[in-house]
Amino acid sequence: MTYTGDVQVGGPADVRELPKLSIWKLAVGPFDNNAYLLRCTETGDGLLIDAAAEADRLLALFSDQPISEIVTTHQHGDHWQALEQVVKVTGAQVIAHPLDAPALPVPVDRTVEHGDTIAVGVVDLEVIHLRGHTPGSIALLYEGGKGETHLFTGDSLFPGGVGNTQKDPERFAQLYNDVVERIFNRLPDDTWVYPGHGKDTTLGAERPSLQEWQARGW
Repeated sequence: MTYTGDVQVGGPADVRELPKLSIWKLAVGPFDNNAYLLRCTETGDGLLIDAAAEADRLLALFSDQPISEIVTTHQHGDHWQALEQVVKVTGAQVIAHPLDAPALPVPVDRTVEHGDTIAVGVVDLEVIHLRGHTPGSIALLYEGGKGETHLFTGDSLFPGGVGNTQKDPERFAQLYNDVVERIFNRLPDDTWVYPGHGKDTTLGAERPSLQEWQARGW
């Protein structure tokens, strides 16, 4: 099967198999959130990005193999509606940025800052702090070698622009600058972007529009 990232609420997960990492993308809830299960192919260890909604469907993704960690990309409620129930069932460690952690419905076991790493088995994910959508929004970067750069951006970067900054020029400038400096100026065009809602994209597809985004202010 060929991964596209095009998923629908109520439909099956789309699965991408990399040499060291399996990626499962599932659309859940009334806001069409994306939840991502990452599993190390060597050890079987699993991590969930955003227990957004529909705990039963999320739990079904890893009913055969447990997960050890849940990363919440930011504090907005549509990204953690199922967090409490999934934690209760799995006992997984909850991870978030310290600026957004207090808003979550369960205690955070580990806070992470820009540049920290989160291990999934033998695979390392780098934390990228992207300020503006919320104070503690984070992205997770997996660099597995040539052609294997994968970025999970929460609500900070989508096809067509950066995340919502509530028409606040200072918040937009902060998020735009972080996205440019910490993502576009660093990573190659073939970097695959997995957003918090909707379809995937690549940095190469979005790069030509950066000046347009800056000019329009959203």
